[in-house]
Amino acid sequence: MDSNSNQLFSRQTAVLLGILGILGSIVLFAGDMLFYYNGDQIDFIANMGNVSPERIILSGVSALIAAWLYTFASGQVYYAFQPAKKWIRVTVFVTFTMIMISYGVVHGAYVAIAVSAQNAVGMGMAPDAFTELAVTTNNAVRYITYLPFGIFTALFIPAVWLKKTYYPRWVIIFSPIILFLLSGAITGALDGKMKSIIGGGYLNLILLLFFSTATIGLWINNELK
Repeated sequence: MDSNSNQLFSRQTAVLLGILGILGSIVLFAGDMLFYYNGDQIDFIANMGNVSPERIILSGVSALIAAWLYTFASGQVYYAFQPAKKWIRVTVFVTFTMIMISYGVVHGAYVAIAVSAQNAVGMGMAPDAFTELAVTTNNAVRYITYLPFGIFTALFIPAVWLKKTYYPRWVIIFSPIILFLLSGAITGALDGKMKSIIGGGYLNLILLLFFSTATIGLWINNELK
């Protein structure tokens, strides 16, 4: 399909935005590791209760930086959906942007969990002794995010499959919902360091795969100029 003359920006810009998304996923994955990684230990709350305060601070900062990068990267989806109906393009762009912002907010909310765990450990108590309220708040933010996530998915997959976008069909395999639904099967089979790395950073690894494949898909699309 030919690119439209009234596009907001070019394929090259869309590819650059995808690279920002890749960088965002790497930054927030690093933030996950600052929270969770402690060798073979796979109790994430206990790990947060025992890492250094500097790691918690850096992890919190990573949420802000990644949210900026992810939000800019949402522009690639708007570009790729140019051939779709306007209401679909706008809805997919808005809901995906909402999801990207939520990534930063949810990760930032983990600071409260980490600090609560640190306080409990400092008082000689179980790491999860004070985390209930922080965990409940974090979960509430996650549950609200499922709404735009569901709307995005319901429009994204059919549009890509019907070739109403600039993405190739195989990008569907790496769409966030597919990998999200497989999370239990993938992380449940892991243990030790791999559990900490893959399980702890899974949600950002999802976006790393999505932005990488989507960007490659746009880059190799010879029908675009």
